[in-house]
Amino acid sequence: MGRERPPRDGAAERSPRRPPLLRWFGVVLRGVHLAAVIALGAALLGAPLDGRHQALAVLATGLAMVALDLRAKPHLFAEWAGIALVAKLVVVGWMAADVALRPLLYWLIVAWSVLFAHAPASFRHRVWWRGRPRPDDAPRR
Repeated sequence: MGRERPPRDGAAERSPRRPPLLRWFGVVLRGVHLAAVIALGAALLGAPLDGRHQALAVLATGLAMVALDLRAKPHLFAEWAGIALVAKLVVVGWMAADVALRPLLYWLIVAWSVLFAHAPASFRHRVWWRGRPRPDDAPRR
């Protein structure tokens, strides 16, 4: 009656889990990042904030999240998702420096983020550069 599960290929065993404190640090960091993104949006909509500090906070927390992601997935920059992250961080840095373009850049990043967050995983995690094979691309026996 029940569906059979496909045989496990060992990928779960090869994938190291983050220690619980590091996972919780990532959760808190993502919350702080989201708060910085919201504060930056509020500054752009007229809140009494300068916007530069909020953009720098988005950049700093974004870089910290990339560092955590790289620890768990060293091949991140070989995937389209990694390239999307680099592009976003470059534009956030630009946003911190360019007051005139800040609103346009903010909304471009929001649209870019939505596009990549909801794109199929088969695209996001597709390897665009084969300089170093992914662990899950290893030949199967």
